[in-house]
Amino acid sequence: MAEFNEVYARAGYYDIAFNRDISREVEFVFGEYRRLNGRALGSLLEIACGPGYHARAFAKQGVETFGLDLRPEMIEFARDKAKLDKVDIHWIAADMRGFSLPHPVDAIITMYDSLDCLAENDDIVDHFRTVAKNLTPGGIYLFELTHPRDCSMHGYGNHVYAGRQNGTEVEIKWAVNNPKHDAFTQVAEVETVMRVVENGEETLYRDKARERYLSPQELVALTKLAGGFRLIDCYGDFIPGLRMDNSPASRRMIFVLQKQS
Repeated sequence: MAEFNEVYARAGYYDIAFNRDISREVEFVFGEYRRLNGRALGSLLEIACGPGYHARAFAKQGVETFGLDLRPEMIEFARDKAKLDKVDIHWIAADMRGFSLPHPVDAIITMYDSLDCLAENDDIVDHFRTVAKNLTPGGIYLFELTHPRDCSMHGYGNHVYAGRQNGTEVEIKWAVNNPKHDAFTQVAEVETVMRVVENGEETLYRDKARERYLSPQELVALTKLAGGFRLIDCYGDFIPGLRMDNSPASRRMIFVLQKQS
């Protein structure tokens, strides 16, 4: 699995660069669950939660919430943030394959390209099966990836994330090596540079990891192979009814699956 240890282990810097308004994303999940089940969302797991943006947002609205991340540093950072928010969340430092919750939840989400760390088909199928086992009947799985227009086998694209907080500046440049996906495995070795300016001093953290490009139809096929789900739709943004297409309005690739009863 891809880890980007130099970036993900520095949760505080990561948070400065990636913190953003996620209110529309949260409302979209609430709406999809209610539309498909006719009742309010009661429990949720955020996989690859990082600082726990979504987990904390759902917990604030009374949802029983779990946050799972591979990096213990991220879990500790998220736990501290949740204490400041005065919300109770169950935090788990674990792999996105083979995990087990104390009880199934109504929704599971994996945001912002976190699935691309699963480089092998067996890993992806294992992940989908694990997710299905941890969902209630009728529960939904939502995962978000970059639109193929912006990252594909034909070009990784340029991706820069930056922010400033309490005098500390962080800029993360993804794919500085202009990576190329292997024609057969669809895996690329991606190099990333995180630049931190703190107390007048600049520090660079260089990192690399393997990432898998997953096309929409591959994801449909792997979902069917895993079993336990039906595909609801693939959306282009966190806007109800906006299906993924090639229009400018379609910015992302957002799959919604529902666990079969």
